[in-house]
Order: sequence, then C-alpha cells, then structure tokens
Amino acid sequence: MGFGPRVDYKYNSKGVLPKNKSWFKTNQFSLKVIFHNRMKHYKCLANDSSLASAVFVPFYAGLDLGRFLWGFNTSVRDALSENLVNWLKERPEWRRMWGRDHFLVGGRVSWDFRRETEKESEWGSKLMFLPESNNMTMLSIETSLWTNDFAIPYPTYFHPSNDNEVFAWQRTMRKRKRPYLFSFVGAPRPDSEESIRGEIIKQCQSSKKLCKFLDCNDGGTNCDEPANVMKVFERSVFCLQPSGDSYTRRSTFDSILAGCVPVFFNPGSCFKQYLWHFPKNYTKYSVFIPENEVREKKISIGETLLKVPKDEVLAMREEVIRLISSIVYANPTSSLKTLEDAFDIAVKGVLERVRKVRKAIEDGKDPGIGFAELNTKRFEMWGPEHGRGGGRSPGVAEGRRGRGLWGRARDEERFRRLKRFHSHGGGEIAGPERWVIVIWRINCRSTGGGWSSYGNLARGGCEGRFLGGLGAEGLTNPELVGARRSLEARGGGNGGRSVAGGEGGFPVEGLGYF
Repeated sequence: MGFGPRVDYKYNSKGVLPKNKSWFKTNQFSLKVIFHNRMKHYKCLANDSSLASAVFVPFYAGLDLGRFLWGFNTSVRDALSENLVNWLKERPEWRRMWGRDHFLVGGRVSWDFRRETEKESEWGSKLMFLPESNNMTMLSIETSLWTNDFAIPYPTYFHPSNDNEVFAWQRTMRKRKRPYLFSFVGAPRPDSEESIRGEIIKQCQSSKKLCKFLDCNDGGTNCDEPANVMKVFERSVFCLQPSGDSYTRRSTFDSILAGCVPVFFNPGSCFKQYLWHFPKNYTKYSVFIPENEVREKKISIGETLLKVPKDEVLAMREEVIRLISSIVYANPTSSLKTLEDAFDIAVKGVLERVRKVRKAIEDGKDPGIGFAELNTKRFEMWGPEHGRGGGRSPGVAEGRRGRGLWGRARDEERFRRLKRFHSHGGGEIAGPERWVIVIWRINCRSTGGGWSSYGNLARGGCEGRFLGGLGAEGLTNPELVGARRSLEARGGGNGGRSVAGGEGGFPVEGLGYF
C-alpha cells in the first residue's frame, strides 16, 4: 500500500500515538505508491476508458529516478520517462484530448523532474520538460513555477480506516496540553548561506522553556520514529517550518496532524503550494514571518508569537485540527464515509481542471493557452505588511509593502533558462510558439545557440535584474514583451506556430485508469 511498516510502540511513551493499526513509518517519497493503491479502489473508476473524465497514469516516476540520481548519465535517468511518453502518445486515450485529460503523480518535488540541460552534473530527470508531459497535469509533493504542476500533501504517519479514527484523533489533539510556545524539529544547514535554520535553532535554544528543539542530525535523536516527532509537535502551540533541502517540508503535515499551528518563513513553503487542500486565507491556519527578518536578526520569533492574541491562537488551532482529514491518505482497503482525504481532494482538483480544458475545446479555443506555462509570479508574496497577513503582523511595521520571491537561493545559483512549450494535437491552429522567461538574476552574459531536438533555443543576456531572451510573438505580459524586444535587439529568434486541438465530444462521467 506504500505505507511502510507499522509504528514501533516501544517508542510510544505516554500514549503519544493511539494503539491502533492505522499508524505507519511512512516514507515522505512514497506518495506515488499510496496514490496508485487508492486509485485502484476509487469508487468512480470507468471500465470503458472512452467514458472517462480523466486518465490516471500509474508511473512510479520518483522510484524510477531514485535508482539513478547519483553516478548515472542523463540518458539513463531519462530512459524510462521517454519510453513512457512514447507509449502514451500512441494510445487511443491520448488522442481524445492529446493528453490534456491525463495526470501523473511524481512522488518527489517537481524540481527533481525538471532538469534543464543535458549536462551530467545537472540534477534529476527531464520528465516534466518532455513535450508530451506539457500536455499532462503533474501532481507532486512540491510544485514548481509551471502551471501544469500542482502540489498535494506529503504522506503523514496516519492512514485512517474510517471516519471515527479521524474524529477520535481530532478530539485527542484538542485536549492536548501544550507546554511549549514553539518548537523546531530538524537539522541545521551550515553549508547554506541562505538557510535560516541556524538562527532558528539559536533563538529556540536561547528562549529557555518557551521552545523545544529536536535535533535530527545524524547521531542525534531518532527523528525517523514517528512517536519522537509527534511527541514534540503535540506539546507545542506553534511549529516552525523553515525551508530545508527544498522549499516544502513533510514536517508541515506532521505538525498539522498534531494540531500544531505551522509557522512559515517563505510563501513557497505552503500556502502558495497546496491550493486545493488549504484555505486561501493562510492566516486562518498559519503564521508567516519573513525569512529575511530572521536572517538579518531583525525579529525575535518568540516575541512575535507571544504577541498573537490567545483567541486567535485557539481559532488557528481549531482550523488546523479541522484540516487533518484533508491532509491524510486513508487506507485504500477501507473508506471514509463523510470525510474527504487528500486523495479525494486531489482527484476533484484534476477533474475540475480537465473540465475547464474540455470546455475550452468545445468553445473552439486553444486548450494549450495557460495549460503549461511559466508563471513567474506564482510564489510571490504581496501584502500590506509582508508578515502574518490579513492586517496582522506582530513585530513587523504597519503599512510596509513587502515582496518575497520564492526560490531566491536556488535560482541565483542556477537561474531559470528559457523553456519552450509544445502542444501536440490534431490539426494546426495558428498561434505563437511560447518561449518563456523568469526575471531572476543580474549580470548574466549573453549566450546563444541551438538546444534540444525540438527546435532552436535562442538565449539572450542579462541587464540589471532582467534576463533577456524571449522570442515569441503575440505576448502581452509587459515583462515578457520587454524580454522579447531585448532578445530581438541582440539577434534572437522569433517564435513560429504551435499545434493544438482535439476532436469529438467528451463524456464527463467516471475516471479512466490503465
């Protein structure tokens, strides 16, 4: 089922976890297996794929890639992904909408599948940059800047078999005594200048009894045991969730499971990610403290959290506890009757997305527009205070306009290159080929040349905070238009035509699976 072994209750002192069969030592990268097994038992599967609203592709992309991440060349890392899309595009299901009703679960962060070049030193595979993949909806535990990527929750330790197990756990979390104001479970990142973990740990340790730090460094406390982690979260009012190896953390969902209000420092860590699973108003369930304020030692985390009114803390905790059912993946051999779990919500999100694409086709519109494009503003944080939003930001000056760009550390080291998106379909539709851009870096040097077997990629240079190099006609975004003109002035190319379309009518009942 993908859950891993059941928890070892010898670590379960003082009843941290209930002694039932629904708690497991689930690996954070096991989502594709869990999702697949839930899909096998999905109540709306269609026996006839021609009647399906959407098609699930049960490819274990993360497990495949995990075998070859270290010590293997790019062709080995990409082989199975390329075989998959070559097989898919020959299927009759694919030709109905040219893949735009297909979806796939990556099981790792999406950046692992978005390798930008053929250099052996580059990380990951290029699964999500394959032309056919741009026609599919991609689900992963952490999304990227591309609009066909959607984040769904990391798996937690809890996989309930029925509604009553969820209700019982929620009641327990409401009654928990929480002696710590805040806590951090994790390890420092001493090799990263951008990481704020060192400062977080320092503030936690200097706050005496206000904070609990569980050190997950090798040789330290065993953070692989669910009871050890959950014990800290269950006894904390707030749980700190700074970025780690990537911008999201499995720890976020473990803390919500424990009824602990998460504290985020980067908008890309949660509320700009899990749009289907969490309320749009992130202040209902979390606190936001700008990571720059922490990095520059301008803010005390403890003092900031102490200023949150008690009634607001209670309201946030109740919302967090309410969210528990929506962030767990239920046992596929059983079923939840009155609750929707993370799987149910994700499938509903996919079906709604496919419905909109189908409607666009029926209206004679190009279904490729907006389907898999780069959204440079996806993880920007705008607000009156750039703090704990909604007009509440303890410790941050009133009326200050703030902007936080997600991915600064990674993207300054490895800035976004131009990406060309392809749509494949029946019949040509005149329109610009889309070359897109991210404004990230300064003082880049102008480069050029061909790239990939699918066409030439002209890459421009950088001036100021602007990466030139967009060669598509018909774009309206001012930043992109400016980028196009800059590239054209340097001799860059223009875009051509794209292929898109579909055929026939599309029944809307059931979910296809093969």
